[in-house]
Amino acid sequence: MIVTRTPFRVTLGGGGTDLPSFYEQHGGFVLAMAIDKFMYVMLNIPNADRLVRLHYTNSEVTETVGELKHELAREAFRLHGIHDAVEVASMADVGAGSGLGSSSCYLVGLLTAIRAYLRRPAPLHEVAEEACHIELDLLQKPIGKQDQYMATFGGLTALEIARDGTVDVRMIHLEPTSIATLLANTHLYYTNVQRSAPEVLADQNRAMRETSTPDRQRVEESLLGIKEIGYRIRDAIVAGDFDRFGVLMDEHWQLKQRMSDKISISAVDELYDYVKREYGVLGGKVVGAGGGGFLMLYCPQKHLELTQFMRERGMKRLHYNAEFEGAKVVTNLFNAQSLAIHGQGVL
Repeated sequence: MIVTRTPFRVTLGGGGTDLPSFYEQHGGFVLAMAIDKFMYVMLNIPNADRLVRLHYTNSEVTETVGELKHELAREAFRLHGIHDAVEVASMADVGAGSGLGSSSCYLVGLLTAIRAYLRRPAPLHEVAEEACHIELDLLQKPIGKQDQYMATFGGLTALEIARDGTVDVRMIHLEPTSIATLLANTHLYYTNVQRSAPEVLADQNRAMRETSTPDRQRVEESLLGIKEIGYRIRDAIVAGDFDRFGVLMDEHWQLKQRMSDKISISAVDELYDYVKREYGVLGGKVVGAGGGGFLMLYCPQKHLELTQFMRERGMKRLHYNAEFEGAKVVTNLFNAQSLAIHGQGVL
């Protein structure tokens, strides 16, 4: 058996500019941070039969990989020439639809497990691009590139995306005390609303692809502003000016809400306005594509009071730390006999 561990992420700035519909015209920029909440993928090769078994929120048992309904697993196996005789199970610290990049975490974790089983190590960029190829090219999902790269690299990371899709990865290093201050002030609360990222992003993607639509100018101007704010957020965090980051996050959220009526939730919007007035919250946003998942609030002072207020409204705070490693193998018990099942030679 092989077990991989892949970190979830929170986007700090530039979210949405990593979609091809935007970066192919303007280039993209995203600043994100991996957190110590993980997706675990377990891969096993059965010896008694050649069935395919997949266990996630549902369970599938098929004779071949091609029969799987789970698109990510199906295409990951196909890409590496595995067609049967495999079993995979997954568990996560945070549920799907949370806005923390769970789908790409699953895919990158599975690809990491497959490569470990087949003894095919690869540079991190190659693994990330492999995941992007599956989600963006093969499955044509209207999503971006940040989740695959953050799952692969981890850390506090800036992603500069060229018009041709090339991603330049820059790790940002802060002193431990600065990281602790940033994390203490940046609260995450679960809204108890789940959403599909591709569904939320579809409006943005459509507007950027169809130049004649009336929404095009509004969406494009919003994303250009979000990209510019992303750079300013990076600079503020590097300088240790975290209160500035909080104010910029509020500017970012105002622009993001303009792109689609699926991004914001009226009850959350009212709550956000209230905590800014009453608890000194400087800024916030719904993490990820929007429409549900986690609400991020930057609160530099009244931590306990805000946490209690949110708990009384059914929104539990997620306590977390930064995670500086990306997807990795934590257990590998395979041997040469297991490899022989799929006709793999021993290196």
